[in-house]
Amino acid sequence: MVSVGDAAPDFELMANDKTMVRLSDSIGNRVILAFFPAAFTGVCSKEMCTFTDSLARLGSAEAEIFGISVDGIFANAAFADANEIGFPLLSDTNRHATDAYGIGIPFVMPDYIASQRAVFVVEKDGRIGYSWVADSPGEEPDYDAVLAYCES
Repeated sequence: MVSVGDAAPDFELMANDKTMVRLSDSIGNRVILAFFPAAFTGVCSKEMCTFTDSLARLGSAEAEIFGISVDGIFANAAFADANEIGFPLLSDTNRHATDAYGIGIPFVMPDYIASQRAVFVVEKDGRIGYSWVADSPGEEPDYDAVLAYCES
């Protein structure tokens, strides 16, 4: 698993609007990576909606955010539309980012690996500045702590 101070593993994933997003294209900006286990689940909906509600604060902190799950782009698009998510949801169906960040977990079905709920803040220099990984998929991040970190 990546830790504070490590170089953030790069990735290129498709967003819910079918554009390709490469983390390294955002170097020079602070980026929040919000990994979540599955679209349309209660805690994941609350998390993505809470981050959407925080977009004004994140914008003033000059931070952008990407939600990342192993769900496909069509599921992520429907999830974003249904919940009015205001930032890109990235599909990690091959689990490249999930594996690179070391946060894969068995989830619901036998032999199915999802992303554990986790939040990483990638600093402008491409290093991890903040890291939080849930002990269980039902645990939510401390949203105020993430926002306070980004505003510091």
